Amino acid sequence: MKLLDKSELIKDHEITALDNLEMFCRTIGHKNDDYNAFLEINEGSAHERAEAIDKKIENGEKVGKLAGLVIGIKSNINVEDFHITAASKTLENYLGSYDATVVKRIKQEDGIIIGMTNMDEFAAGSSTETSYFGHTENPAAPGRIPGGSSGGSAVAVAAEMCDLSIGSDTGGSIRNPASHCGVVGFKPTYGVVSRQGLLDLAMSFDQIGPFSRDVSGAALLMDVIGGYDETECTSVKWDSPKFTDQLGQNSLEGTSLGVVKQFFDVSDDKIVNIVEESIDKMKDMGAEVHELSFDYIDLCLPTYYLINYVEFFSATRKYDGRKYGERIEEVCGEEVLRRIYMGSYISQKEFSGKYYKKALQARSLIKREVNKLLQNVDVIVGPTVPMLPHKIGTSLEPMDMYSYDVLTVIANLAGIPAGSMKAGEVNGIPVGIQIQGKPFEDSKILGIMSALDDADPEI
Repeated sequence: MKLLDKSELIKDHEITALDNLEMFCRTIGHKNDDYNAFLEINEGSAHERAEAIDKKIENGEKVGKLAGLVIGIKSNINVEDFHITAASKTLENYLGSYDATVVKRIKQEDGIIIGMTNMDEFAAGSSTETSYFGHTENPAAPGRIPGGSSGGSAVAVAAEMCDLSIGSDTGGSIRNPASHCGVVGFKPTYGVVSRQGLLDLAMSFDQIGPFSRDVSGAALLMDVIGGYDETECTSVKWDSPKFTDQLGQNSLEGTSLGVVKQFFDVSDDKIVNIVEESIDKMKDMGAEVHELSFDYIDLCLPTYYLINYVEFFSATRKYDGRKYGERIEEVCGEEVLRRIYMGSYISQKEFSGKYYKKALQARSLIKREVNKLLQNVDVIVGPTVPMLPHKIGTSLEPMDMYSYDVLTVIANLAGIPAGSMKAGEVNGIPVGIQIQGKPFEDSKILGIMSALDDADPEI
């Protein structure tokens, strides 16, 4: 059953919000000790909300778009009265005193927030192994990483512990775990979803977005969390569409797909084969394929990480142990400390011109070239992640870990929308196909993903 259909059944009271919630509470009770997807849940407040929603439906009152659906929130997004730890000892006792804009909107539309999901510490990672509260297991590929940094949110959906979840995507932190866990993950155009209430990793890249088991759920959640927010400086005023209106396409006739040679060159052959099969299906549905070339792929990772280091260093200066939490450098993990030290070094006056300013220039070049690629096609399709997830506990050098991001950082550097959905499996391990589009054509991507989802419902 698709999420959109389920939401209608709840509104029609064929399924009660309380029954839906209790089913997930039982699943969390059975599975969370094994998967470590949720760091904190609050069944009490969730039950109160479910009962209130059921009462509204019984009384014939209007209910919101998410009525009765159960949602997990990444632990770097503020939710009142939950611990907002960013999976770090630094903030292990920090209790949220307000709701982020996306959380307010979810509550206004009668979504039920069940708890906070695990993640890489301060979103600095691609595996959800750096969490202070322990790593998260991948239910779709046991013994392997679920991806990161929003691994807990992806696993919560993949393991059917909630209907939907939200994460943050700075360089692929939604799309990477969506690929590894075999679910749908979507990063909106920069500025389309408010960042108010999100703990920064790198503010010029960060975007909040949805996870779902199918595209209809991601579109439904985008209907709720998308749109202008006057309280947030990066929020963009635009004519926000109804994303769910794009669902139900059964043809891709007239759709032009760009296939970038270099995206396939850097990817494992087994992944390439799976993604090419999905592209062939899209051609069978009427899409036209155009071969493209992008000569700057080797520039993307260093550009992204140089900017990331500087912005992360700046963002962490508030964690000085005086106002709340502990001093970050004294309690954080190795990867967070690496980024703080690198950001501090690059930020120094004598090095900023040599590294940071050149990285900003390179970012402008990459953004310009990506927009050129998209000029004559509707979307670019290719692998989400270039390699299969490693086994949990494998020791990797930092650059080996960063290489997971080579195909996902491009969308963040360019500020464009991008989604990932399951294309198939390699030896039982999910493989994602990434679809990237022009700025503010988020709904077009979701429409194409929906058509592919409906054409291959068993994937």
